[in-house]
Order: sequence, then C-alpha cells, then structure tokens
Amino acid sequence: MTVTAWLAVAVFVGAYTLIATEKVHRVAAALGGAGIMLLIHAADAETAFFDEATGIDWNVIFLLLGMMIIVGVLKQTGVFEYLAIWAAKRAKGHPYRLMVLLVLITAGASALLDNVTTVLLIAPVTFLVCERLALPVAPYLIAEALASNIGGAATLVGDPPNIIIASRGGLSFNDFLIHMAPMVIVLMAVFVLMCRFLFRRHFRYDPERAAEIMALNEREAIKDRRLLWQSLGVLVVVMAAFVLHPVLHYEPSVVAVLGAGILVAVTKVTTEEAIAEVEWPTLVFFAGLFVMVGALVNTGVIGHVSTAAAGATQGQLGLTTMGLLWVSAGLSAIVDNIPYVATMSPIVEELVQANGGAGPAQVLWWALAFGADLGGNATAVGAAANVVVVGIAARNGTPISFWQFTKYGLVVTVVTIALVTPYLWLRYL
Repeated sequence: MTVTAWLAVAVFVGAYTLIATEKVHRVAAALGGAGIMLLIHAADAETAFFDEATGIDWNVIFLLLGMMIIVGVLKQTGVFEYLAIWAAKRAKGHPYRLMVLLVLITAGASALLDNVTTVLLIAPVTFLVCERLALPVAPYLIAEALASNIGGAATLVGDPPNIIIASRGGLSFNDFLIHMAPMVIVLMAVFVLMCRFLFRRHFRYDPERAAEIMALNEREAIKDRRLLWQSLGVLVVVMAAFVLHPVLHYEPSVVAVLGAGILVAVTKVTTEEAIAEVEWPTLVFFAGLFVMVGALVNTGVIGHVSTAAAGATQGQLGLTTMGLLWVSAGLSAIVDNIPYVATMSPIVEELVQANGGAGPAQVLWWALAFGADLGGNATAVGAAANVVVVGIAARNGTPISFWQFTKYGLVVTVVTIALVTPYLWLRYL
C-alpha cells in the first residue's frame, strides 16, 4: 500500500478510537477525520462528494431526511401514543413480552422497508411506551436496531448492501426470499430468546403502571384525525413505492423526499414544524463517516484487505465461503457495509465465475450478504440503523454509549454468524 493509504488507515483508526471512547463528540470525530482525509489527499472533492463508490451516499442522507420529516408530521397526530398504548396493552404491561412484540414488528417491517425507515418509525413508539411503563428505553432501542438488521437481511430491499449484491450477481427478489429468508426466521427466533437473557436485568414489571395502561383507551390519544389520514395516506404510498422499487425504478431516497414534500404541501403543517424532528447531527455524522470510509476505498485499503482474504483461501469453495462470511462480518462491524459491499462485490463475482459461475458457487453471494448484513450489528457504527437509533436516543436525553450498544451487538453478531456458518455449509457445500 502507498504512504497515503497508510495515513488514511491511521486517520480512520484515530477517529474510530475517539468515537468508541467518546473522548470527543462523535460528530466532531467524524468531521475531523473527514477533513484530515481531504487534507492528506486520501480523498478530494470529486471522490468525497460526487463519486458513487467512494463519496457521501446522498441516497442514504436524503432517505433519512425525507423519512424524518414524515415521522415529524406523524408525531403531531398522536398516532405514536396510540401505538404505544396498543402495544403495552397487548403485552399486558410485561416488559419481556413488550420487547418481543416490538422486535418482531421491527424485523417484519425491515424486510419490506429498509431498516433505517423502520427504526425511524418504531423509535417514537418505544419512547412513549417505556415512559408509560417506567422502563429504561435504551435496551428496547438497542434490541430494535439489532432486529432491524437481522430482519432486513431477508429480502432484496431490506438492507442497501442486498441491492448492490443483487445487481452485481443478477439475483432476484425471490432469490433472496428462497436463500436468505428461511435462515433469517431462525435467527429471529434465536434472537428473541437471547433478549430474555441479554436484557433480563432491565425487565422490571410494575403492576400499578400495567393496570393504568390497561385502563387507557388508545383511541383518545389521536389529536388530529384529518392530519393522521393525510399522513398515513402518504406513508402507505411511500412504503408501496419502496416495495415496488424493482418495478418502478425510483430510488428510496427520491420516494422519501417526494413523500415529505407532498405531505408538507397538502397539510397545514408549517415548514418549521416539519423539519423540527430532523436529526441533523446524525446526518452530518453519516456524511463524515462516508468520507472517511470512502477514503479507505479510494486509496485501495479495503480492496487490498478483501483481496488478501480471498487469496488466502487458495480457491477452495468451502474455505472461501467461510472466510468471506466471517471477514465480511468483521469488516462490516467497523466500516459501513455499503462501501464495503460495493468494493467486495466485483471480487466475489470473479470468485463465483472461477468456481463455475452457477450452482454451488452462488453460495459466495449469500456469504457476503449474511456477513455484511449481520456484521453491522456488532458496533454502534456498524450499520445505518444503529447510528440513527443512537442519534435519536441522544436527542431525547437518553444517550446510548458506543460500548453500551456494542456489548450487546457483538454477542448477537457472533451468535448469528455462528448459526449461519453450518446453514451455508450444509445447504450449499
């Protein structure tokens, strides 16, 4: 590697250390790291702001912006209070039952929508229901972020890396349902059981609070029915457009921004009210992180690591599959899985062709998908959904530290990847 590449690695490690230790604010660390990457010419204006492979992923930024505006308008209707009371009543106030209900809803929605949109919609409900039952909100938010990444792995549209893999590998929506979804169902069943033990000390049942919840009428929480129907109408159209992406060919970011614009235009909500709930620090943090990771891609660091890992398997399909699965999980824990998959997918395509191009060799695509999707659970910055959840928690006065998230996420990642290992081996090898 070049001197610039080694400097880029040093800058990334330094910024990542600051984020992990929380010595400085994560936004300052990300922006500082991005600035230094530009200063040492590991990135430039072209690669940082305009290049699809190495620059800021504006699709992610504007998807988040659009959905944050829609959620902000929805919040004014009282629908989140309605859903919070409904969920608490279905769980009869029991903390573990409530967590199971929330994570299953999150995982299911993440398979149809992208996982970031799902956590944006479920987080306000979580805050309200935890407040009603006097429960700590952090464990529920962490569990939902983890569930969104597991559930999103099931379909082509559930997680952005899957879209990249499908495009490069010529895979269809049904291919993901056949090869990924069955194992995701198993992983979710295991994750629900893990929640019982991972978060057990936070499950404090309060009979009085539960009785108060059971006595409430959730319909009384709705404040503006006209605005609610307008918002739900736009949200349904936006969700339908997400699911129909392979047919309509509108990027989710375009759909989200159009939905937000229409919602603000046709309702009585002011512009100031619409953008009040936008998590600006989260968007800026993403931008800085994209520039830093893009610099690693641009200088060849990620490609070098990926190629070395692939070469170490000496052309053996079984060894290549297992190495790809675990290396992808490890790298996706510390760098964003979108540029990682964008860099790794051409290498995987060559490996697939070298092993016959079809049949058993297709397992390499599923190894890459499982590794990248599930590996993102390991740390607070490993996946977009994690970053969004941490940002929302900080905004609402209940900050989740890097290590608080990671001590749960790392366990879930190791267990889920360990379960996927025999699945890939027995089914394909």
